[in-house]
Amino acid sequence: MTIADRWLLPDGVEEILPPQAGLLEQQRRDLLDLFQCWGYDLVMPPLMEYLDSLLIGSGSDLDLQTFKVTDQLTGRMMGIRADMTPQVSRIDAHSLNREGPTRLCYCDSVLHTKNVSKLDSRSPIQIGAELYGYAGIEADIEVILLLAKSLKLLGMEKASLDFGHVTIFRTLIAETNLDAQQAETLFEILQRKSLDEIDQFCSSNIADSKLADMVRQLPRLNGGAAILDTAASVLASAPDPLHQALEQLKVVAGRLTTEIPEVNLYFDLGELRGYHYHTGLVFAAFAPGLGQALASGGRYDDVGQAFGRNRPATGFSIDMSRLLRVLDTPAPTPNGIFVDQPAQQHDFQDQVAKLRSQGKRVIVGLPNQSEGAIQMRCKEQLIYQNNSWVIQPVK
Repeated sequence: MTIADRWLLPDGVEEILPPQAGLLEQQRRDLLDLFQCWGYDLVMPPLMEYLDSLLIGSGSDLDLQTFKVTDQLTGRMMGIRADMTPQVSRIDAHSLNREGPTRLCYCDSVLHTKNVSKLDSRSPIQIGAELYGYAGIEADIEVILLLAKSLKLLGMEKASLDFGHVTIFRTLIAETNLDAQQAETLFEILQRKSLDEIDQFCSSNIADSKLADMVRQLPRLNGGAAILDTAASVLASAPDPLHQALEQLKVVAGRLTTEIPEVNLYFDLGELRGYHYHTGLVFAAFAPGLGQALASGGRYDDVGQAFGRNRPATGFSIDMSRLLRVLDTPAPTPNGIFVDQPAQQHDFQDQVAKLRSQGKRVIVGLPNQSEGAIQMRCKEQLIYQNNSWVIQPVK
């Protein structure tokens, strides 16, 4: 690499500069304060862990996104986290080992081997909240409401929440005679929402015509809350677990419509986001103008089993790097106070310390510095006149 190229960053790796960095940090603080008010305790997992711990229950998608390194102390494989949720699950199951509901939150960088889209970062900042130890739908509703409050705090007034339930697909697949490879093929077709392919696959591989028709209808059952009643009718002959999943979605729809009527709710029974990881209700938040989900979450009850405690769990995470692309809030312009290093002190240091203790941004000019207040992006200046210190606007 030549000297001229040393400033280049790897593809998909970005740095956040002022003033956007200041805006992102303020959003991070606001969100963590919100989580704390809801009873979620902050945890800070390590950047890397042993691979077999980091990828527990996460499926192949996360495995492919994880950078692997060799621990020089033990020779064991380690991974640089691509998602913080497995780490937080380990903390709940092993490090804390609490009984009853446990609420945890986190915020830090993760690293991906490749970006999801050309606009995405390979080093996103992930913030999220998880609720462990309660299997009821009330826990799911709590984290969804917290996500909605988070979006409102971020100024995402027009964000929409999309819902699915992986139990619906799993229940129907369990009734078919499909082998593992066929089930995976059907899963991939559903992910693409290719209706013609789904129709052809069902006709060729599912002998039971009623069952085939129900599978065929899944990607067509989407829309507002009313689609849930339609689904109950279309899927009437399906086993009980599917209808229990539908009832959960109806409960969620009812609560959210009452408590956050301003948020658009969308239900998609063919949605299989996180299928290999989640165990029940799944959801995602979308903002206008952003193709990928700004936030995603759901229930993942099995992840703690590998750590010795199979605790119920539900939660969400927000990609703060994507957030910068849709924020309507303008980045803050520093309103600093500039002061030249005086030849005589005149209690100069005391004045600067007093202003800084009040939260003011004070920039002290260095000896022989040619740049003044304007170049230092300050709108005010501290000067000594008539035997006292005064703050004046920069002209």
